[in-house]
Amino acid sequence: MKILVTGTAGFIGFHLAKKLLERGDEIVGLDNINDYYDPNLKYARLEALGIQQEEIADNQIANSHSYPKHRFIKADLADKNTIDRLFEEESFDAVCHLAAQAGVRYSLENPYAYIDSNILGFMNILEACRNFKVKNLSYASSSSVYGLNQSQPFKVSDHTDHPVSLYAATKKSNEMMAHTYAHLYGIQTTGLRFFTVYGPWGRPDMAPMLFSDAIFHKRSIKVFNFGDMSRDFTYIDDIVNGVVNVIDNPAQPNEEFDPKNPDPSISSAPYKLYNIGNNAPVDLMEFISTLENVIGEEAQKEFLPMQDGDVVSTYADTSGLIHDFNYKPNTLLQKGIEEFVKWYREFYKC
Repeated sequence: MKILVTGTAGFIGFHLAKKLLERGDEIVGLDNINDYYDPNLKYARLEALGIQQEEIADNQIANSHSYPKHRFIKADLADKNTIDRLFEEESFDAVCHLAAQAGVRYSLENPYAYIDSNILGFMNILEACRNFKVKNLSYASSSSVYGLNQSQPFKVSDHTDHPVSLYAATKKSNEMMAHTYAHLYGIQTTGLRFFTVYGPWGRPDMAPMLFSDAIFHKRSIKVFNFGDMSRDFTYIDDIVNGVVNVIDNPAQPNEEFDPKNPDPSISSAPYKLYNIGNNAPVDLMEFISTLENVIGEEAQKEFLPMQDGDVVSTYADTSGLIHDFNYKPNTLLQKGIEEFVKWYREFYKC
């Protein structure tokens, strides 16, 4: 299968592209390699996929030196002409759209970046799928869409009409846009609501990397809501296995959809939503303790109030993935943290 994976310089996109390449798919990766966090980490991920930094140029295809079926293009999702040309020239069988402006807290500082990437960029992907006959589209949503909802575990059948950050609002918008294109044009769209992902090659703006960096460099870590938080931490390999199942099984119209009592997660159109999480939330203080034990050093902790745009807890109901694909994350927190810290020590030489 020939698949466009957007966001391949990013955390999940890198791991997904590697998994698909190793099973024999042809992958075209796309990323704009912006400076939201250290671009050197993004270039290092690409290099691990055989894409050399010196061979990357704007809007040009670079060939992998490690995987014969892998090519990469540095491009901006908001550049409609480049996106259209790529789709026209490549004739993709499927698209997995993971590229986005990430981060809940950054959306408070730079809201327009989220509109350009997450709204306009997603629109360009949808239009390219429509115009160039790509029927299989999976895309990244987020657990952030649950917003003020405190009914846990979060179910994809829950209504998500009360976001608490612009980032969450853009992801909710993506789901609605995808449904429209599924209904009007028959594009098989599947939204993936990711819950807190961690593991090797992770994002520097997320807790595992922030905490590790602080511990190794003798700085205090910021513990928000005075530590009274929990997250459905999900190891990257478990996430990728779920995404691959979705790519291989594009959404179908659901005969059980009742327009008089609509379930937001299904439709009479080829549209589907899934939570991808561990289905086992972990208290923040337990996560910190596990990280401390693996590193072998206690963190200096600065306890702070809740931050704007954040939520107290996340907890994924993954019954949809379990029912459809027998999907069950099996990486224990201790093992996942050990793998992450091992990579961190090697990559940052600590």
